Amino acid sequence: QVHLVESGGGLVQTGDSLGLSCAVSGPSWSSYTVGWFRQAPGQEREFVASIITWGGFTEYSPPVKGRFAIRRDNPKRTVYLRMNSVVPEDTGVYYCAAKTDRDGEYDAWGQGTQVIVSA
Repeated sequence: QVHLVESGGGLVQTGDSLGLSCAVSGPSWSSYTVGWFRQAPGQEREFVASIITWGGFTEYSPPVKGRFAIRRDNPKRTVYLRMNSVVPEDTGVYYCAAKTDRDGEYDAWGQGTQVIVSA
């Protein structure tokens, strides 16, 4: 069973940088797609970025492309999200999630970490 734990959220100002971590435990680390999602107050959860652990292929949503960077550390079984040049619209609860079927649904989720960007 896959278990994910996020860390690194907090309160930052517009233009700052912030790093999030997602520690992944469970079998088949090399077979995961790990994604970051976020949910702003009153909004639906949205995709932010993802990475495939065995090849490092990454994807980003348009609002964060060029500002955020996702990477993985295979020995530590951890996925990181570096958030640069943040804006108030980046505020929300950030969740990491994992799936083993690249074309399937994410089926394991962390508890989330809060990010607040002040103007």
